[in-house]
Amino acid sequence: MLPPSWKRDIASGLIVLVPLLVTAYVVAFIYQSIANLPLLEQALANQPVVVRVIVTLVLFALLVLSVGYLMRTTVGDLLEQSLDNVMNRLPGLRVVYNASKMAVETAVSGPEDLQTPVKLETWNGMRMTAFKTGKTTDDGKDVLFLPTAPNITTGFVVEVEPDRYEEVDEKVEDALTRILSAGFGENREQSIQIDVTEESPAPRADDEAADD
Repeated sequence: MLPPSWKRDIASGLIVLVPLLVTAYVVAFIYQSIANLPLLEQALANQPVVVRVIVTLVLFALLVLSVGYLMRTTVGDLLEQSLDNVMNRLPGLRVVYNASKMAVETAVSGPEDLQTPVKLETWNGMRMTAFKTGKTTDDGKDVLFLPTAPNITTGFVVEVEPDRYEEVDEKVEDALTRILSAGFGENREQSIQIDVTEESPAPRADDEAADD
């Protein structure tokens, strides 16, 4: 059995290295897939490496623009929903898929486009994490998005009075991490460290008798 400190170190190392390795693998896979296209490989066979890299990156940029334009259409929405449904049925991979998707959306949109996380009391003192959408109804209620965990692509759109929820001093990234990790990804700075000290066993009766 590994000591608890080793387990924490291994978990912390995996949290840092796995996203980097997955990102590097995905980038390398996409680059090799485009660079190894038969027509492109024949056309650039006698070209310098720099030229082949530039052409591959340009084709990748065009592919991203094409897919992005497709996502603006009804067909793109249907394809994205189908892909989400398929990935969310795969145990384990759905967490990686949703986390990667949210990370890209956060990096592309920027923090200024994300709304403030809030605590919404649902019933009997139970609080849930929601996000302000910046929209209000005609009767003055605020529109909040209440995501599910760990699949944050689904959730509920609720309309509540401004005094029914509480704004918290929390970053959007921290709130998303907590939801994506199903509550296990709390901020380490807010965690309470408990020092456990081992007490020496009480002396036995026969030992005391021997000392006498």
